[in-house]
Amino acid sequence: MLLTRRAFALFALAAIVLAGGLITPALIVIAGVYVALLIIALLADRRLSAQPTDFALRRINDQRLSLGANNRVVVQADYRGARPVRILARDEFPPQFSASTELLGLAQLIAPSNGAPKRSLLGDGAGFVPIGPRGSARLRYTVRPPRRGDYHFGDLNLRWLGVLGLVLRQASFAATASVAVYPNLLDIRKYDLLARRGMLQEMGLRRSRRIGAGSDFERLREYQNDDEFRRIDWKATARRGKPTVRQFETERSRNIVAAIDVGRLMSAPVDALEKVDYCVNAALMLSYVAGMRGDRVGLLAFADDVQLWLSPKAGKGQFYRMLAQLYALQSQPVEADYGRAFAYLGVKLKKRSLLVVMSDLAYGSATTTLVSQMALLRQRHLPLLVTVNDPQLISLASQTPVDSASTYQRALAEQVLAERALTLDQLRQRGVLTLDVPANQLSVGVVNRYLELKSRGAI
Repeated sequence: MLLTRRAFALFALAAIVLAGGLITPALIVIAGVYVALLIIALLADRRLSAQPTDFALRRINDQRLSLGANNRVVVQADYRGARPVRILARDEFPPQFSASTELLGLAQLIAPSNGAPKRSLLGDGAGFVPIGPRGSARLRYTVRPPRRGDYHFGDLNLRWLGVLGLVLRQASFAATASVAVYPNLLDIRKYDLLARRGMLQEMGLRRSRRIGAGSDFERLREYQNDDEFRRIDWKATARRGKPTVRQFETERSRNIVAAIDVGRLMSAPVDALEKVDYCVNAALMLSYVAGMRGDRVGLLAFADDVQLWLSPKAGKGQFYRMLAQLYALQSQPVEADYGRAFAYLGVKLKKRSLLVVMSDLAYGSATTTLVSQMALLRQRHLPLLVTVNDPQLISLASQTPVDSASTYQRALAEQVLAERALTLDQLRQRGVLTLDVPANQLSVGVVNRYLELKSRGAI
């Protein structure tokens, strides 16, 4: 049991009365009676206050949290008492997470203190949430995981005020639970919801219209005035005795393979996440969208050797297989071996495919190797190199120098960006498609390029 500020203020008043007893001895007796009554009030407040057994607390959250997103956590507090009560709840979330509450329109950042476990403070502006007799409250906050993997929540802690507001009681409720942090699934859910409503432009996705004729034969039919002469099937015309054309449909099922570089360069952080995390999110979004359009989707992850491989398959089940494989994928402190990875693709992929290679641009021999290997892929497949640009580097290149250090920073940033642009230009000259976008636009950028290529019939 703890004392509230009100109780301390009342005891402070007793101290003032006792101090007056030095002048008027009768005040000492009055102070003694006052303190006795105050102690009785404290005991009565404790007895009348709610008991720990009057409460039931539970945590409500997704078992799969999304990396780099604000994941909502709800603490459900059920109260079985007969008197109104005001509560304050604290949740012990994984110390690696950052969290914030969004209450009464205000956002408060939660931080650890003195090395203690992080706890989310859940209450209104005054610190406590009122609950009526036999009522309940849902207290909400959000957590933002920094990396994929397994984490653990701790117990739920509750404080509540006594009826008279003199005592503060507290109890801990067992709620230890494991939670897994996956690539960003919230964007997938958002895409699915907006797709059903026909509002994908709100997510930044552009609508793509199919143009041109298809390549898969569908059926023969009678010639019509607006048909092209090159579509006339002369053998069928001779057999039927009337002009007949071949009708085609656009081939839906194509091979799409996301090849993710998990080498040293992809461990560089951008806005608290590694570049490889953005690529994993983009690969999952691409897999989901391509699967919805009937394409077969595959996955390759490589560093100095191939880390994992999933053959292209169609259907929603392939998305979940990719999710399970990418859940624990981490960057490696080694240089990526493009030659070995692309040779592996050459053995595994016999059919022409769209190869979405997600990597970063190094310098020197690594750049030369990447350019030559991507050009070799162009002979059989349609390669698309996706790179994550660094907003901080662009900011340094555009800053106004104020001293020698900032001048050097700008010159170096401009040189790096110029070499990067030169490498991308060399790739385009060799017929390799490129996409260089900021990290926070990577998923949308990759999906938009896929939709564009599919609408053009380039895949």
